[in-house]
Amino acid sequence: MPHPAMSPNHVAVITGGASGIGLAAALRFAAAGMKVCIADLGAERLKDAETKLSSVAPHGGASIMTAAVDVSKLGEVAGLEAAVTTRFGGTDILMNNAGIQPGSAMFGPAENWQRILAVNLWGVINGTQAFAPNMIKRGRPGLIINTGSKQGITTPPGDPAYNVSKAGVKAFTEALQHELRNTRDCEITAHLLIPGFVFTGLTARGRTEKPAGAWTAEQTVDFMIERLEAGDFYILCPDNDVPRSLDERRILWAAGDIVENRPPLSRWHPDYGDAFAAFVKGK
Repeated sequence: MPHPAMSPNHVAVITGGASGIGLAAALRFAAAGMKVCIADLGAERLKDAETKLSSVAPHGGASIMTAAVDVSKLGEVAGLEAAVTTRFGGTDILMNNAGIQPGSAMFGPAENWQRILAVNLWGVINGTQAFAPNMIKRGRPGLIINTGSKQGITTPPGDPAYNVSKAGVKAFTEALQHELRNTRDCEITAHLLIPGFVFTGLTARGRTEKPAGAWTAEQTVDFMIERLEAGDFYILCPDNDVPRSLDERRILWAAGDIVENRPPLSRWHPDYGDAFAAFVKGK
């Protein structure tokens, strides 16, 4: 059965909703008869997304709203919550999905680190703090879905600022779910979306055709909805290259660095290559 929050005339708000996973989710919700607000940056991108959403929504543009919002700024996010409440009466699903991945270096410019953390981590915190209190007060079943990353769990070398931001999203969402389940009469649940390799504007890196190993944004959203209906907190998405079983071994190995007192990121340490390969095979 669909999650009760995903019902006709209920309201979904999606940041980073003009493209990629955010737009794919918005299209699914709009086609199901929900009222949808997407928040993003870029007037043309928002206009194009609004046209697509209106074309699939049973009531057309009347049930679609767009807003230009910088999620790193709490005032803008609070203004979004007020605008959605004024137009649609409240929010049933909040998807904190906005994210950037321009690349980073350990000793790169401080401004790059600050912007990545401001959007990827503070955007999630701002969205939750602006929307959750009124979502709880409504007394209706609802969802807060925060988009994380496997890079926030296994923290591979190469993009430290992004890893830190997504590790923060994981820790924040875990704490949020604990808070919600211990809040009297709260019917809101939090969930961590952990995409696999998804072909979007964020990951295309100049490519115009989807790599064989990648999922589409639509596949990712279909999987997300399926696992939300099942009640999963950790929505760990596979892709065409990496099955869940491999993700599990990678995650367990990363946790084992602490338990076994190995060097950090030992999966990429030359002294542990053979041991990791054997571990993946279950040996």
